Formats: sequence, C-alpha cells, structure tokens
Amino acid sequence: MDRPRVVVVGGANMDLVAMAPKVPGPGETVVGTDFLTVAGGKGANLAIAAARAGGAATFLGAIGSDSFGVTLKARIAAAGVETSLVRVVYGASGVALVTVGATGEHSVVVTPGANTAFTTLTEAELSAVRAADVLVAQVEVPVETVTQAALAARAGGTRVILNAAPPGRLPTELLDAVDLLVVNEVEARALTGRGREDPAALLSLVPRAVLTLGAQGAWYGERDGGTAHIPAFKVDLVDSTGAGDAFTAALAVAWGEGRDLVDALRWASAAGAACARRLGASVSLPQRAEIDALFHGDGLVRDAG
Repeated sequence: MDRPRVVVVGGANMDLVAMAPKVPGPGETVVGTDFLTVAGGKGANLAIAAARAGGAATFLGAIGSDSFGVTLKARIAAAGVETSLVRVVYGASGVALVTVGATGEHSVVVTPGANTAFTTLTEAELSAVRAADVLVAQVEVPVETVTQAALAARAGGTRVILNAAPPGRLPTELLDAVDLLVVNEVEARALTGRGREDPAALLSLVPRAVLTLGAQGAWYGERDGGTAHIPAFKVDLVDSTGAGDAFTAALAVAWGEGRDLVDALRWASAAGAACARRLGASVSLPQRAEIDALFHGDGLVRDAG
C-alpha cells in the first residue's frame, strides 16, 4: 500500500526548555537542573508524528532567518517530513520559553515570530494541499491561511482534519470546509460553550467530531450517524505533552489508508498513549511499530461493567 499523503498546515517553534526545582515567581531567580532545545509548535509536531506513523508527510509553515529556523527545518526534515515548501521569512522564528518545575508545574511564554507571516498560500503550497489524501490544520498560524488551505482541499477532494488549537472562535467559512474536527474540552467550550456534558453540540458545526478526554478516551460522533466511545490505552504516564498531536496525526494517517474511522480512532488512541510514555513533545512522538505493538497488544482501559 502506498503511504497516505498527509499535508500539515501550522506553526513551528523552537522550544527552549529549562528544568528547575520550581517555577520562579515574579522577580525571582532559580538555578535550573537541565536545559534542552526541542523542535516544537503544533504544526511541526503533527507533521513529525504523521511521518513516524507511516504517512508521507509534508509541512507547510514559516520559519525565521535566524539560527533557530535553520535548526527547526533540519530537525523536521530529519524526522522524514518533506520541508521543501517551508518558507523562510526575515526575522525571528517562533519560540516557546518553557520552565518545568520538579513536580511537573510549568510556565510557557510563546512568541510566534515567523508564524504570523505565514499568509496567502502560494500556488505550489495550494497544489500540495490539493494533491494530498488528508490535510491536517491547526490555528497557530493566521486563520485566514488555514481557511484558504481548507477551501483548496475541499476543491481538490482532500479530506480536512482541523485540530482547533489554540482555542477560540472560528469562521463559518472554515468550519464548512472541515470533514473532521478534533478538540479537547477547553477547545470544545470555546467553540460551543459545551464540553463532555454535550459533545454532540460540535455536530452543529461540522459533520464529524472527536472530543478527546484524556484517560477517559475520546467521544466520536457523526451528524448523519451514531456516536462511539473510543477507550484509552492504559500506560505508565510520564508526560502527556504531544500526545494530542500524536493522536491527531495517527488518525490522519489511518484515515488516509482507508481505515474505518472508528478503527482509525482506536489506532490513534494507541499513538497518543505511546507518546505519553516518554518525556518531551516532538522527541516522544511514536514510530508506527510502537503504535502497532500497543494497539495489537490491547491494553485498553475497559468501561466499568
């Protein structure tokens, strides 16, 4: 079987992560215990996760002309993602400054940098979207760009998955072009004012929706069909950062392979769980063999009764 073509439109940041005994308060200096730089941003994470899950992934986004941009592109490409269409814009790349305390508390400051300049898709970028099996988008880049990509996908017969993160209201023009919406509770409430008490409210916006619920799995519904509960996989949780991106990317790959959506969602659930077994975001995104091993080994969290 040919690898499904997955195009990701979204943001890329260099994550500068400092570990310390605690997160410093205003005016306070704390001596840290470790430091690392990690390629991040939801768009880059989704593209890397799709490649590792077995997709032929292409990333569409923007990086700066600084040294962070060079490193970002190299690390995304090293993960097997096609980066020939990544834009380089003069100035700073997106950066996330992350401080993580010993008990897991953290603080984050994000400066979007080049991500804000990712506007008005070129014909080459639009052609890549139209040629894909699945478009995966999120809104760390201007929503007008995401809308343009979704409309091009719809015109080209490409399926559109939208991860509505970060949370906020979205234009009707974009939602009308979405085939499948993936949100967590915070994002669902931003869109409909409802969470797990009424996930079907999402179906007033899109024909298919997934509400992720962490250890409780996920809810899936179709406007013209039924609903399903997707169980979580039981793993030793180390760090849930990136698990949502692993879930969404694996879902795109599985759907692009022609799997039934409920089966695709179960496989995606295994991807999210596998990611949560390791520390970090992009560095913890699982390879396909790891997803398959967890999926076929079961390990599902069963409903009571």
